[in-house]
Amino acid sequence: MATHTGNYVAYYRVSTARQGASGLGLEAQQQAVRNFLNGGDWRLVGEFTEVESGRKSARPELSRALAFCRAHRATLVVAKVDRLTRNLGFLTRLMEAGVEIRFADLPQMDGPVGQFMLHQMAAVAQLEVGYISSRTKAALAAAKARGVKLGGFRGVAIGDEGRAASAASRAAAAKARAADVLPIVEEVRASGVTSLGGIAKALSERGVPTARGGGRWTAEQVRRLLARA
Repeated sequence: MATHTGNYVAYYRVSTARQGASGLGLEAQQQAVRNFLNGGDWRLVGEFTEVESGRKSARPELSRALAFCRAHRATLVVAKVDRLTRNLGFLTRLMEAGVEIRFADLPQMDGPVGQFMLHQMAAVAQLEVGYISSRTKAALAAAKARGVKLGGFRGVAIGDEGRAASAASRAAAAKARAADVLPIVEEVRASGVTSLGGIAKALSERGVPTARGGGRWTAEQVRRLLARA
């Protein structure tokens, strides 16, 4: 086992507030970090716990943890890497953070090797996004080949399979749009604007078009965007 030295900041994630309050899942992650750091001359200078779904990319506690790492010249320890390989936005933020990263359940990911592995994980995530797009297009093409009519100016397919394919296509497009706009939302949040209404106003002032091409954002549109991210 490698000997760890220096400052470390731990990042945990639980899915619900109840998990965070009860310690379910959290205690296991805390123990995993301590087992990983066992031995050596190290200090755990900060611990940050995110309470939200793994599907969401907007993680304020992660932003705080990364900033804390930079301030203390510390290494970030993520307790578990599970489910992160399909979250391209999360991995991209880690790679661009300018912070050394360790995963408690992948102790071999150190230094240049760790950065290489993160890039490979991001590549897998990007590949999965491409596969989703390809499957959606294939489903639409198959439906059309079977005689399913695609009607309406929005390309809505008729029939159960067509409706499912059309819904999948719209969902994929909405998720991709959310991923494009999210970095701008993060910039707005970093400036101190955190309310949905405030973010909506900032996006409008910056000339960011809505999903339908409009110029004025609403708080509800921002809420839906963050839910898709």
